[in-house]
Amino acid sequence: MKKYILGALAVLLIFMVYRYFENRNAERDRLEESTALIQQQIKNVGKLVVTEGTFSQVYTYKDTKNRFLDVLPARKRALIIVNTKATVAYDLSKLVTEVDVENKTVHIKHIPEEEINIYPDIKYYDITQDYLNQFTADDYNKIKTRINKSMREKVENSTLKSNAKNRLISELQKIYILTNTLGWTLTYNDQEFSAEQEMQELKL
Repeated sequence: MKKYILGALAVLLIFMVYRYFENRNAERDRLEESTALIQQQIKNVGKLVVTEGTFSQVYTYKDTKNRFLDVLPARKRALIIVNTKATVAYDLSKLVTEVDVENKTVHIKHIPEEEINIYPDIKYYDITQDYLNQFTADDYNKIKTRINKSMREKVENSTLKSNAKNRLISELQKIYILTNTLGWTLTYNDQEFSAEQEMQELKL
């Protein structure tokens, strides 16, 4: 009888050890699968997030130079119409993340600065110039520089940057939703996100 009991206990012990290692391997497989899924999602958001806007403005350029001992003024002027396409982008291929498998945590280490690009379409109208003061390449370069500066300021003060940030947040939320679903934690600058709306308060 004692042999039967010992045999039964041995079988039970072997079964429990088998189930332990089976569950351990299954847990490891799930962890590796989750890690691969998160890394793939991070890779998927590594694309350019772009917000575009169009700005129009009318400029008047005037220049007067006095000739012949400052007696004879020589003038030139032009009416300039500018239609500018502006883009604000985050190159998320530069997003730096660290996946801590042991603690099931994804750390966002670096979020790239926004990139502002301006593409002005400059058209000149009503150009008048005196013989002694005509338009030169330097004038056109000067005008273009002023227009680029003005348009960049308009973009800075417009809603384009906030729209681009919202697009960025929506991309990062994909990482948050996935990590949260899989029981992982997402952090940025040592700040842990415990709710999706906290992403909206992200300080870039």
